[in-house]
Amino acid sequence: MTSGAVVPANGSASALPLVAAAVTVVLWSSSFAAISYGLQVFSPAELSLLRFAIASLCFAIPVAFGVVRLPPRSDWPAVAVLGLIGMTLYQLTLGYAMTRMPAGSAAVIIALAPGVTSALAALRLGEHVTRRMMAGLAIAFAGVVLVVIGSGRELRFEPMALLVVISVFATSIYFVWQKPLLARTDPLGFTALSIFAGTLGLLPFALGLPAKLILVPWPQIASAAYLGVAPTVLGYLCWNWALSRAPAATVTSFVYVQPLLASVIAWFWLGQTLGPLAIAGGVLAVGGVVVTIRGSRVRPINSRNPHERALETGACTKAV
Repeated sequence: MTSGAVVPANGSASALPLVAAAVTVVLWSSSFAAISYGLQVFSPAELSLLRFAIASLCFAIPVAFGVVRLPPRSDWPAVAVLGLIGMTLYQLTLGYAMTRMPAGSAAVIIALAPGVTSALAALRLGEHVTRRMMAGLAIAFAGVVLVVIGSGRELRFEPMALLVVISVFATSIYFVWQKPLLARTDPLGFTALSIFAGTLGLLPFALGLPAKLILVPWPQIASAAYLGVAPTVLGYLCWNWALSRAPAATVTSFVYVQPLLASVIAWFWLGQTLGPLAIAGGVLAVGGVVVTIRGSRVRPINSRNPHERALETGACTKAV
């Protein structure tokens, strides 16, 4: 028996986490154009803080009135640490790296996240990664490289790439280490508390934001508001819910589709062209995700027997 290997109990039930992951990737892909627009006037730290402050406000009232219940107090330190790693550290390292290195280089490195997540999930959670899943991840990564090349982006690595590598590990740790916590708490409350923690972690890096808000044109503020509500609140809610009900390796394989979706959205929104090689790479990336999904057997966590859930929870609460 493997705690991470799951089988379909119900077709529609097992498909819902994958639908939630797909919705998240669409939202996260749409954020690239909004981020580019916001960075015209904000620093990466300022834009991240404004984005997460808006997201925190979206949760503050429901939490205050008890509509959203936060995790048990005993889990608060663990959730806070994960919020600082998966949100504060991820946003800062990726944001500042993108100001100093080619976007294509960063996109390729970020595409390592599903593979790193799969490895950590196998080590940490005992999730079974089949050969078919590994093949799917490799195919999808090859598709990402083609998307980057076909978009005319430069594949040149430099020391600043180290920051992107840090962001890859930060987001992978957030994805994997949250699973045992999500097994005993509501994804809505977990998302709220981790966003609160991520917002507090960004405060020291953007102390000049209040003064800048007076001078910034409203369209850039509207862009930050979109980032806070759609990719952050809705995106993380769907993502964390999907992770609470499906293997981390399967869910994170959807990240491979992000470069193609981001390019398509930029094509519609910003008029950026999408070459034939990029389209072919996108098809390959999607195909790799399909192979990964078909190589895993998904069964909702709630359908496991108590012994399986106790084993997973006990094995995964020793750290953070």
